[in-house]
Amino acid sequence: MRIGQLAALAGVSTRAVRHYHHLGLLPEPRRLANGYREYTLREAVTLARIRRLSELGLALEEIRDVLDDDRGRELREVLVELDEDLARQEEEIRDRRARLAPLLAQDELHPDDAVSPDMATVLGRLPQAEGEMAQRDREWLALLDTTLADRDRPDVIASLLSMPEPDADHAARVQEVFSELDALADADLDEDDPRVDELARRLIELTPSALLPAGEFRIPEESDAFIRAFLADLPPAQSVVVRRVIALLAGS
Repeated sequence: MRIGQLAALAGVSTRAVRHYHHLGLLPEPRRLANGYREYTLREAVTLARIRRLSELGLALEEIRDVLDDDRGRELREVLVELDEDLARQEEEIRDRRARLAPLLAQDELHPDDAVSPDMATVLGRLPQAEGEMAQRDREWLALLDTTLADRDRPDVIASLLSMPEPDADHAARVQEVFSELDALADADLDEDDPRVDELARRLIELTPSALLPAGEFRIPEESDAFIRAFLADLPPAQSVVVRRVIALLAGS
């Protein structure tokens, strides 16, 4: 097949095909007597894999390593793996559409609705506090719902669902702490300020026991994507308080 047919089959542009040739990701095929490239099914499979791996977020250098591992394998083996990749994509799309269906069936949508049903239940049980910190609390849980690894989701969601319904006194105390944290948004606060330890201990006290780490707690690395986003979203003074919460839970 010619380059235009190959590009159309794989769903990319002819410019992309030439670019992959230039980078060495897609080997140059043999040329006919008239100088035109003549592509085979193997090149089409390789091009489809490049596109798939790119969509999964791999850098071109990483894609090159994956393709190098495939050199010399039987075409059937490569096709089977590609078919399995496509089957996983189909399943992911079905799962996403299944989550969209109940949302699209609603006449009015709230921002909290675009989470999993379990997380929607969790958000519905939270004290209805007001202010920036309360809004961030909900946004963080929604982000956690998206970033949780499949292996961790059952335990984390079960812990969140085990939270008791907040009573009026607990809701008022949560609102008070969130309001004090909001008031610190523009403050110049260092870790030795007595307000830091006091607010951190009150936050821990108000956190349901099911959500507190059991046994030895290791301070999370700031290279962790969720922790990095969590801390970067906070004004400096509030970040100091949250870091103290983490340190207290770790016993340091």
